[in-house]
Amino acid sequence: MAETKREIERKYDAPTDPFRLPDLLKVPGVSAVVDKGVVELDAVYYDTEDQRLATDRITLRHRTGGDDAGWHLKLPVALDEGVRDEVQAPPSATLPRSFAGLVRSRVRDAELIPVVRLRSSRDVSHLTGADGSLLAEVCVDAVRAERPDGKRTTAWTEIEVELADGADPAFLGKVEKRLRKAGVERSGSASKLARALEETGAARRPKRKAAGRGDTAGAHVLAHLRAQRDALVELDPAVRRDLPDSVHQMRVATRRIRSAFKTYKKVLDPAVTGPVGEELRWLAAELGIDRDREVLTERITGRMDALPRTLLLGPVRGRLRIWAVARRQGSRRHTVAVLDGRRYLDLLTALDALLADPPLKSAAKRPAADVLAKAALKDHARLATRIEHALALPTGEDRDLAMHDARKAAKRARYAGETAVPALGKRAKRFARGMKDVQTVLGDHQDSVVARETLRDLAIQAHAAGESAFTWGLLYGQEQATAAERERELPEVWKRAAEPDLSAG
Repeated sequence: MAETKREIERKYDAPTDPFRLPDLLKVPGVSAVVDKGVVELDAVYYDTEDQRLATDRITLRHRTGGDDAGWHLKLPVALDEGVRDEVQAPPSATLPRSFAGLVRSRVRDAELIPVVRLRSSRDVSHLTGADGSLLAEVCVDAVRAERPDGKRTTAWTEIEVELADGADPAFLGKVEKRLRKAGVERSGSASKLARALEETGAARRPKRKAAGRGDTAGAHVLAHLRAQRDALVELDPAVRRDLPDSVHQMRVATRRIRSAFKTYKKVLDPAVTGPVGEELRWLAAELGIDRDREVLTERITGRMDALPRTLLLGPVRGRLRIWAVARRQGSRRHTVAVLDGRRYLDLLTALDALLADPPLKSAAKRPAADVLAKAALKDHARLATRIEHALALPTGEDRDLAMHDARKAAKRARYAGETAVPALGKRAKRFARGMKDVQTVLGDHQDSVVARETLRDLAIQAHAAGESAFTWGLLYGQEQATAAERERELPEVWKRAAEPDLSAG
C-alpha cells in the first residue's frame, strides 16, 4: 500500500573528495550528532522517452537498499524545489497501479522506460535536539550514475539535509549557515536525477512551441490558456490523492479554458475550440459530482454547528454523516474512473494540439488592450441583461433559475477581467473584483437553493424512519432566509459593478 510523506530538504555540492562534514554540534539547537552508518542504495529512474516527468520536476524510481526500498514517486508541491511529496510503495516487479495513475496526465500513452541508474554510498547522520528529538537527517552521498546502455557514467559527492517531520523549517537555514562556513554551496542541480541525466548525456526535453511574443491579443489569450492547461495537468495527481480543494481547483481550470473559448471568439476560431469546449464542459460536470457534495456537506454541517444543542432533535448528525459518506464513496470512485478514462486523455491531447497549433483569427494580431477590454465589456453587457431579467421576476423557482444563469455570466465576466490584467492592469483588477462580488452573492443564493433541496430530502428520510424532522425544517428555513437576503443585496452589489471602466491607461 502506498504511503506519502512531505519531503523538505536542501542539497549541496561537496567541495572536496573525499569530504567530511564540519562539526554540526555548532549548529544552534543541536545537542548530538548521531552516526547511523553507511547504506548502499541502488535506484533505477523511469520516465518517458522525451522525459516528460523530469521536465515537470517529477521523479519516479525503484530503489533497493535502505529502510524504504521500493517504488518512490516525488511530486513538487511548492516553488521551492526542496519541497516535495514523496509517495512510496513496497518493492515489486511492475509499477503499482496507483503510481501509474499519478503520472498519467503527463505520461498519457507513452511507455515508461529506465533513463538512468544511480548507485549511492550514503553516510547518514542524525541531528537531535536537547530532548532527543530528531531535527534533521544529514547524508553524504557518493553517487555513481550510468545510462541504461552503460555507455556513459559520471560520479560526484553531495550533501543532503532533510528536515525531520514536525521540525521547524528554519532549522535548515541554521545548518546551511554552518555548511557555508565550511565552504559548502547549494547544489546547482535540482536533484540527483537532473544532474545524472545532464552529465551522462541522457537528458531529453519535449519540444514545446514557444509562447507568442509581444503585446498582441493572441499572445495574451494563449498565455492564459497554456497556464490553465498546465494547471489541469498538475492538479490531476492531487485529485487522485484527494488533497484539499484539488477537485475545485481542477474544475476551475476547465471552466476558465472553456470561458476563454467563448469570450475570445474573435481571437480563436470557435469552429475549432467549440468541440474541445464541449469536452471541457463534460469534465467540469463530472468533477462537480465530488465537489458539489463537498461544498454541500460543509454548508449543512456549518449550519448545524451554529444551532443550540436543544434544537438538534433526533440523530441529525448521524443521518447527515451517513448521507455524506455514502455520496462521498460513490463520487470519489466516479472521479478517479473519469481520470482513468480514455475520454479524459483524449481531451488533454486535444488541448495540447490546439495550443501547439492555435486557430488564430485576425483579431489575434491586434493590440491586447483593445481586444481584451472589448471582450470583457461584452461579457459584462451579457451579465447585465441576465441580472435585469432575474430582478424583474417574482421570488420563486423562475427567479432562482434566472439568478443561477446570471451567476454563470458573472463568472465568465470575472474570468475575462482576470485574463485582461496583464494588458490593462489596475482597471482590469477592479473590473474582476466587481464581477467576483456579484458572483459571490449569486453563488451563495444558488448554494442555498441546492441546500434546500437536500434538506427537504433529509427531512423526508427522517420522517419515514420515525425521527423528528424539526431540525431539518429549521435549517431549511435558515437557507430560505439566506436566499432572500442575497436577493435583497444583489441590486446594490450590481450597482457598484454596473459601470466598468476598462479604457487603456
